[in-house]
Amino acid sequence: MVGEEMSRELGGSIPVANVQALASSNSGDIPFRDHRSELQSEEVLVDESLQIPTIDMRKLMVDDDEIGKLHLACKEWGFFQHIVIKQLVNHGVAEEVIEKMKAVVQEFFKLPREEKNAYARLPNSVEGYGQSYIFGQGRKLDWGDIFMLRSLPASERNMRFWPENPSSLRATLNKYSLELQKVSSCLVKLMARNLGNNPKQLTDMFENGGQTVRMNYYPACVNGSNAMGITPHSDATGLTLLLQVNEVQGL
Repeated sequence: MVGEEMSRELGGSIPVANVQALASSNSGDIPFRDHRSELQSEEVLVDESLQIPTIDMRKLMVDDDEIGKLHLACKEWGFFQHIVIKQLVNHGVAEEVIEKMKAVVQEFFKLPREEKNAYARLPNSVEGYGQSYIFGQGRKLDWGDIFMLRSLPASERNMRFWPENPSSLRATLNKYSLELQKVSSCLVKLMARNLGNNPKQLTDMFENGGQTVRMNYYPACVNGSNAMGITPHSDATGLTLLLQVNEVQGL
């Protein structure tokens, strides 16, 4: 495959088969690029005494104790690094907006494979549906599919990847993106205050920054002990906000 060899030489990436399609085959076989034999020897330890900090956005506006909790969460938990989750309540985003976003995400991943593939990501690109295999020694794929879109600023959206089905996806994602922008701006200001900095100095750094929405789909895996939904990582962003679509544990 000339395209694959060229991409390998450039240290780039190529599109690969969607995990959703592999999972639906029910063969139980995990392709080499997804197979993680090292997981069999790793013991997962869970300390149930640890409690993820819960921050009330409404209280952050008036309560110094809540602001202190935010500072502690950023300092002790990492706030937005790797698998650490920051829980927010009373965040100001209407429940209707959140529920609509959850619904369109699930509707999209339920579409026929051929319809989703119309929005497939291109080689050496991160935007679109599916995932790519990045060449490198020992690199393996995550057991999950991704649908990633550049959401803000609106002028930089590539509408070629914005589906018209579900019919409400575009409008819902637009509204959701704008609401998250408000939440992010608020959090950045409060983090700056905790650091003893002028909030405007930090918010100005993010004013023209981009926003990306990444939707993840993790299908059940027959041989799950040899697969990983998402590799431990650090996001290359200033702030990450997570929305869990269903009640499946794992985050």
